[in-house]
Amino acid sequence: MKNAEIIFVPAPARGHLISMVELAKLFIKRNESVSVTIFIIKFPFDTGVNSYVESLSQHPIPRFTILEIPPSDSESYKSHNHHTLLTAFIEGHVTNVRDQVMAMRQPDYPTRLAGFVVDIFCVPVIDVARELSIPSYVYSPSGAGLLSIVLHLQDLTEFQNKDISEYENSDAQLSVPYFRSQVPAKVLPAICLDKAGSQLMLLCARKLRESKGVIVNTFVELETYAVESLMADNKIPPVYAVGPNLNISAGDEDYDEAADILKWLDEKPPSSAVFLCFGSFGSFPQDQVKEIAQALEHSGHPFLWALRLISIESRLKRYTNLDDILPPGFLERTSGTGKIIGWAPQVAVLSHPAVGGFVSHCGWNSILESVWFGVPVATWPLYAEQQLNAFEMVNELGMAVDICIDYEDHVLSKGEVKIIESKIVESKKGR
Repeated sequence: MKNAEIIFVPAPARGHLISMVELAKLFIKRNESVSVTIFIIKFPFDTGVNSYVESLSQHPIPRFTILEIPPSDSESYKSHNHHTLLTAFIEGHVTNVRDQVMAMRQPDYPTRLAGFVVDIFCVPVIDVARELSIPSYVYSPSGAGLLSIVLHLQDLTEFQNKDISEYENSDAQLSVPYFRSQVPAKVLPAICLDKAGSQLMLLCARKLRESKGVIVNTFVELETYAVESLMADNKIPPVYAVGPNLNISAGDEDYDEAADILKWLDEKPPSSAVFLCFGSFGSFPQDQVKEIAQALEHSGHPFLWALRLISIESRLKRYTNLDDILPPGFLERTSGTGKIIGWAPQVAVLSHPAVGGFVSHCGWNSILESVWFGVPVATWPLYAEQQLNAFEMVNELGMAVDICIDYEDHVLSKGEVKIIESKIVESKKGR
């Protein structure tokens, strides 16, 4: 009998891809008769996927195949806003995914297709699995908290006939069955409250219910109440908590810069330095950058700050002249205590004994890494489900302090940009 092969379909974003690759490694490690093919769907612009895929090809994994899906001719996704663009892009590639799967079902193919594992934002691919009578499972690279909200908002919309867009800019508190605490509407992901975006989340919930099970990148000891509540819900497919799926031995893309950063940390006392990093796409307007700088200077603590440009097109780049964005004389006054970088080897930094605190955007991978290495977190979410993650860490789990739980990314914000004053930032770092 042929060995089983499982197709993994990650979203075309670095964090999603890394998490799913780590899950694939678990499948391969646990069962020698299982192989994995991971379908790579790429945006026309780089989202950090290219360099990671290249690193995978340089370090082959047994029974693990990378297969790039041909680009779609359709550009209809360009007419979508940032909330719905990803799923529209995936929908445009469903036919190409199906063609690849059909090629793998030929009689001379060396393995038998046993299932799909599909990212929660790639659920249109479930239609291919259903058509070909192949079992499908949905993978949430985020935690049980986001999954809980997606399911609850479907319940409010389709079973209680409520218009969830009314919660936008609302002070309402929601009773979510999978949370101990009431959840403020202001921490719901913006996509859930956007008219088009909410339809996308409903699609995710409906497709999720069509699957054989839901795999979540979390663990019971972290999100105990949410995970156990989801597992006990007989109205949804079985839920499996299989995290944390982390690449804690990740190689550094820029070895020379990483070595320089770690050498700087080596010179600092244990648990003395605060690390500020807001993800690959995290950035702030100039006024906010100056408030952060003043807080760091006044605190007197050593700091390592990953500071990025503010334009969407340039967020993966660093500033060419820091004096243009920072307070006058800041670099000279903090030369002995601070270091500003454009890119951070986050795993290596968080694992370093000199790091005693992490000011984070609360992306789920960053949260899991901070928990893994035991580094306290001060939350400063920007977009996506980060506000919800921050709320969960501070209020539901009591594992973090908040700087501003409902802060919105200045590029995506529809209203006036909120500026957090330096005294507030400084007070949180002193805890």
